[in-house]
Amino acid sequence: MVWLVVRVRGGIHAHRDILATFRELRLHRPNHATILPEEESYRGMLTRVQGYVTWGPVSVETVELLLKGRGKQPDGEPLADGEAKKLAPQAAKEGLRGVKGSVVPVFRLKAPTGGWRSTKKPFTMGGALGFRAAGTKDDMNAVARRMI
Repeated sequence: MVWLVVRVRGGIHAHRDILATFRELRLHRPNHATILPEEESYRGMLTRVQGYVTWGPVSVETVELLLKGRGKQPDGEPLADGEAKKLAPQAAKEGLRGVKGSVVPVFRLKAPTGGWRSTKKPFTMGGALGFRAAGTKDDMNAVARRMI
């Protein structure tokens, strides 16, 4: 399984440790997203920046939609439909580092249709931040589809 991580908030007045974590995750601006494997090292990084991002597991179909709609090759050209379909299972298993060299590791998404609920509250309290479990009403699959 993999997590889709989307940066929700900017970095004004953020501590330098949080800004360094954003650089390591390659989430430089709000509404940028990346796909990470479920590993403890990434869980610690996401816990550190949980007041600025939202993340959760995504399906292979959603990964394919992201690659098809917003995926870019290293030269800046968009991915072809056939190439996105071919890379999606590997990206859904290992994250974007598994398809290194074929895809730019960041998706530049639009703001979600209907907007974020609250960019200051955690997801469990009706906001947009933090972990979104699979199968909830507004899980990461739904958020990604609203942002493509």
